[in-house]
Amino acid sequence: MSNRPVLVVGSIAFDDVETPFGKRENALGGSALYFSLAAAPFTTVNLVGVAGEDFPKAAIQMLNAHSVNTRGLAIVPGKTFRWGGKYHDDINQRDTLYTYLNVFADFRPIIPESYRTTPLVFLGNIQPKLQLDVLQQVMHPQFVALDTMNLWIKTTPRELEDAIRQVDLLIINDSELAEITGKLNLIAGLQKIHQKGLKYVIIKRGEHGAYFSWNKGIFFSPAFPVAKAIDPTGAGDSFAGGLMGYLATCNQITPAALRKAVIYACVLGSFCVENFSVDGLLNLSLASIEQRYQFLRRMVKI
Repeated sequence: MSNRPVLVVGSIAFDDVETPFGKRENALGGSALYFSLAAAPFTTVNLVGVAGEDFPKAAIQMLNAHSVNTRGLAIVPGKTFRWGGKYHDDINQRDTLYTYLNVFADFRPIIPESYRTTPLVFLGNIQPKLQLDVLQQVMHPQFVALDTMNLWIKTTPRELEDAIRQVDLLIINDSELAEITGKLNLIAGLQKIHQKGLKYVIIKRGEHGAYFSWNKGIFFSPAFPVAKAIDPTGAGDSFAGGLMGYLATCNQITPAALRKAVIYACVLGSFCVENFSVDGLLNLSLASIEQRYQFLRRMVKI
């Protein structure tokens, strides 16, 4: 089994989260942290992000202990990005209480020299112009995946389209696909986005699983059924981490490999939602991941 490293560029945050099952303040969060800890059971992760002087050294040590390189984590004067949210009884619904960008407002990703040849790259849902900046700094990556969000689709569509044109895989949800393509129907939207030249698309649907689409077919994986979803914050980034982490173990990234990767992605998302913050990702073993992977495969096998 090969073991290629993965580069992730995304946010580092403190989250104040309340769900029907409790509350957690000053919780570690941000797309880069969730992604990194979900990918780490499979491979080494090269992290690029920014945090303030209030970011604890213990958190950096924890990341290093989980095979996450933090050479690209800039600690700068000021406070770390902070987000607060409250989830409804229907945990799929939430209200954002506040968003304080703090040092993240001036984030300009600088990819360390030792990271620039990382073969697999994941661009978290940061501003498209920053994603484009990263693509200019990396050298001939073998596979690039990009995540985005409604805000960038609405406010910077041209830059986002430029970024999407340069990647292999786009990871979005139903509503984002509809905004990008103008098509409410999932299949019509996928067809239109492939017509623009995009090779692979994954549509995240939370507890309803995920679709993987390429120019010759479509694949669906259900979500792993957890007994209790405590906190869904970061589930999408954990999904992406599981996906890219598994792909790092593949000699070739083919549609067949991506189908398996989507199942692993659903598995890592399931571990994330079972606890607050990144806690559900901290004590994972490949054996526990494989057990859930096999369970999902049996669910869909005829």
